[in-house]
Parts: sequence; structure tokens; C-alpha cells
Amino acid sequence: MPVRGVGLQLNNSVINALGLDGFPDAQFEYVQLICDSWAAPLDTGYVVNQSLRRWFDSLAERYPLLAHSNYGLEYGFEPLPESPALKRHVELAREMKSPWMADHMFYGLISDSFVWSTPLQFSRAEIERVAGRAAAFQDALKMPLLHENAFYYATFPGSDIAEAEFMAEVVERAQTHLLLDLHNVYANSVDHEGFDTSRYLDTIPLDRVMEIHIAGGQWIDGWYHDLHNDAVPEPVWEMLEDVLHRAPNLQAVTLEFQGAAHNPRSRPLDGSWAEMVASDLARATRMWNAIRSQPDAAARSAGR
Repeated sequence: MPVRGVGLQLNNSVINALGLDGFPDAQFEYVQLICDSWAAPLDTGYVVNQSLRRWFDSLAERYPLLAHSNYGLEYGFEPLPESPALKRHVELAREMKSPWMADHMFYGLISDSFVWSTPLQFSRAEIERVAGRAAAFQDALKMPLLHENAFYYATFPGSDIAEAEFMAEVVERAQTHLLLDLHNVYANSVDHEGFDTSRYLDTIPLDRVMEIHIAGGQWIDGWYHDLHNDAVPEPVWEMLEDVLHRAPNLQAVTLEFQGAAHNPRSRPLDGSWAEMVASDLARATRMWNAIRSQPDAAARSAGR
């Protein structure tokens, strides 16, 4: 079953709270799963966490599955074959029959990340190292590898170029692809003075974008946090409409949401979220159908 159109990222914490059928009015074409949560421990010999196996099988029967890796350490400094991404997530992506794998372009395990994500150093010195590891990871996957731009609270010390320029150089050298997280772009523009969303979208190679993430967040103590716990903000919808016209190889738009996984002060997950999720999915689907249903529209716009 192909992955195309609008889908939902479904975390096991959400299923625990709302159940597999917690969104009776929501319409979506596929489900994205986070490999970190669904993979079995390395010492068990299983690929899928057996405590989640029945959920995994039920979802696989009903939807195409799409793989995403968060804390895979593929851009750290240990040998790539020893990373969770290679030892755990590759097999799981194949078990999902995912057409591609997306990974978060940051360092880390949960234990050594700064609250949510620790960004890479956006520097010319790091481009070659990161691109080399990305190319090797894609070779091991035997499927396209998509890099997701990260939300971050501060740029890594020593960064000397803009994030968008860094991402553009990495995918060019590694011949990999992009998952463009528009909410991360928006959140960084709110939190960081001088971060221009239009310049960002004009710098990254939109022809490399195969998937988009949309989400909502929350203000806490003067910071806007990427907590995936509110309706998608209007500036994100505006960017989505723009990119739908300009990204000729785009295949999927994924809505992210979850409970208080990253911050105990995140608004609680409850049944009222179902209407919000259904509404955002419906709006994204209307935009997709209006723009992407015209086969030549993206190609014409990309060349303007």
C-alpha cells in the first residue's frame, strides 16, 4: 500500500490514553510510527516490542506504515554500525514495509539531549562528516533516507552557517532527502531573533522534500515549545500551502501530536483532542487535494 497524502503520527503513549480508535471522525491515509518506541530491546531477539505487537499488527492491517527514527545516534561519534539506528531501526523499518525512513537531524539519546533535542553544529567542518554518515546510513537502509530539521533552544557552539544552508549541503553531498518539519521552522522563527521562514524555505532544496510534518505547540516561561499538543498555527498552514505548490517530489504530510512526553507542564492529553486532530487532518487533506490533485501544478510552481 503506497504512502501518499495526509497521515497521522501515532505514538504508543497516545494509544494508551485514547486507544487505537480514539479518533472516530479523523480521516488519514497512513500512520507514522517512531522506531524508538516500537523497537524491541536488543537483547530479546525480536524486532517489534512484543508488548506492542498486537497494536503494531492491527495498525499494519489497516494502514500503510511509515518509519521515523529519533534517538538513533546516527550523527554522533561512535561507529555507525553500533548506533541504535543501524542495530534497531533499520530492521523495524523493513518490518513496517515503510517506503522510506525519516530521521531527526540532531544528536542524541534522551539521556544526553537538552530537554528535547540537541542540534548538530551547523558548520562547514561538520558537513562532510555528517553527510558521510548519512550516505552510509542510506546505503544500509536500502531505501530513501529523509532528514528532519530540528526544533532547538539554542544553536550548537561553533555554528558558522545557517541551518537551511547546512541541510542543503548535506543532502547534496549524501544524495539523501528531506522531511520538512514546518512547525519546527515556525517554532525556531518565534524563539530565535532573525530566523526568517521565507529565507529558510528559499534556501533548502524543495525538490528533495518527500514528507512534511505539521503540529502545534505551547508557550511555557516565555518560550514556544514544539510539544505537538495544540492545533496547527496559521503561519504553519501558510507555509504548507506554499510548499505544496513548490515541492515537486512531496509524497506525504504528517500531523504530529502527543501528550506530556517532553514537558510535565504540557497540557494534558484527553478526549477533547480527537476533534482538534480530526479538524487539522481534514484541513490538510483539503489543501492536499486542492493543490496536489493537479499533476503539473507542483512542477510548474517549482520552476517559477
